[in-house]
Amino acid sequence: MCNKISGIMAIFLKMGKRCRISFFLAILSFASVCSVLANPGPNVVVIFMDDMGYGDIEPYGAQPYKTPNLSRLAAEGIRFTQFYAAQGVCSASRSALMTGCYPTRIGIHGALVPWSSIALNPDEETIAELLKDKGYKTGMVGKWHLGQKVPYLPLQNGFDEYFGLPYSNDMWPVNYDGKPADSNSVKAKYPTLPLIEGNKTIETIHTLNNQSELTERYTKRAIEFITKNRNQKFFLYMAHSMPHVPLAAGKRFAGKSKYGLYADVMQEIDWSVGEVMKTLEKLNLRNHTLIIFTSDNGPWLNYGNHAGSSGGLREGKGTHWEGGVRVPCLMSMPGTIQPAVTSNSLASTIDVLPTVAALCNTKLPSKKIDGINLLPLLKGDANANGRSSFVYYYDVNNLKAVRTDRWKLVFSCKFRTYKMYEIGKDGWPGRVVDDSTQLALYDLMHDPGENFDLKDQYPEVVTELNKIADQYRKELGDGLTKMKGVEVRPAAAVK
Repeated sequence: MCNKISGIMAIFLKMGKRCRISFFLAILSFASVCSVLANPGPNVVVIFMDDMGYGDIEPYGAQPYKTPNLSRLAAEGIRFTQFYAAQGVCSASRSALMTGCYPTRIGIHGALVPWSSIALNPDEETIAELLKDKGYKTGMVGKWHLGQKVPYLPLQNGFDEYFGLPYSNDMWPVNYDGKPADSNSVKAKYPTLPLIEGNKTIETIHTLNNQSELTERYTKRAIEFITKNRNQKFFLYMAHSMPHVPLAAGKRFAGKSKYGLYADVMQEIDWSVGEVMKTLEKLNLRNHTLIIFTSDNGPWLNYGNHAGSSGGLREGKGTHWEGGVRVPCLMSMPGTIQPAVTSNSLASTIDVLPTVAALCNTKLPSKKIDGINLLPLLKGDANANGRSSFVYYYDVNNLKAVRTDRWKLVFSCKFRTYKMYEIGKDGWPGRVVDDSTQLALYDLMHDPGENFDLKDQYPEVVTELNKIADQYRKELGDGLTKMKGVEVRPAAAVK
């Protein structure tokens, strides 16, 4: 063997310079073709942010800091202006992404804590399970938040690999200033924050300095997963812990933006997206991979300069107002999705599962889901439409609003507001209280800030939206009208 290699080397060295370059380029071209043939795709990468607002990245008006990789992602694909998280809070939103269902259909609500008595029911079919059944390698990196222990972790929900936190990064016995929580404080109830690989805790997160390493560590694991599976189809779910508080930026990014810690964190996230894109390009997989970038809900506004921007929309996280659930969404797959497209079609995270299922030619869950297939829209079909309606549930199952086309009908209810007290600063939260609203109709085309009630001017629209709401009340229930849904499935009861 050594003699054969020596012979080949001798021939190579005898070639002229131009011949050697041509030979080398031919080898690279052959390797490139082999890589593409080995993994024709389609692959899927979903990058899910935590508490990132509508105005937090450049394609949606973020300033003055820059997010060049996300701008490039938008330029290479489609930017949705009317895209919604299924609910304005962590666990509920993530359950919708994984299952294609409104959270209330599957019994999930709020943000699960380490001692929660419910979790995502193993009977629900996740996007990872559907793709795994189709022969995909499935990996998750980052925040799960749908069950804190076996049998409710990612490996029991269709993922081959998992590395990350089981819930939010603020669920730890550490105060807002990064010091250990006082034994009498609410935070002292939380266990030490576990970093999990597979099903086992491999280390614990004790300090903000530990948290500052998370984005880079997640990125490294994501790149390793893509590289390792470059010769077979894969699905990667990358759920960042940031920019949820407590904020922490890596050493290379702390202070880099010159506009504060939140901007530093967002620039590190942008770097992370760029690293994923570069890896796919290097492995000649970019044209065979759908990238979806979005957020679980809007910004947690009472954290002030440690919170994101709603982009001028009303209120933020934890509400049914636009700032709580309307989020950025970029989708890119060169050759399949045309570049630099802006879509004003109504869409949601519940539509990700059926869209990916159509792209990857896999089955849909056997049980009813709420999402629709957006693939024709992504491919530029002139006759394709987005969702015809969207409903805004919050609390356990209160139907607080319904939208169709440009119109949003808000029902009489209580809601969280950030406007009555001074917001927080430097990691410390301001006070949040409840306010109330009466029945109101908003024209989101002319009034995205939801300032002007038009119900008296358009009674026929109120009637139409009420009919849609009544159908959802029958199916999914509504705590405000004390209706029990006939198509609601239970969450898992954690023992």
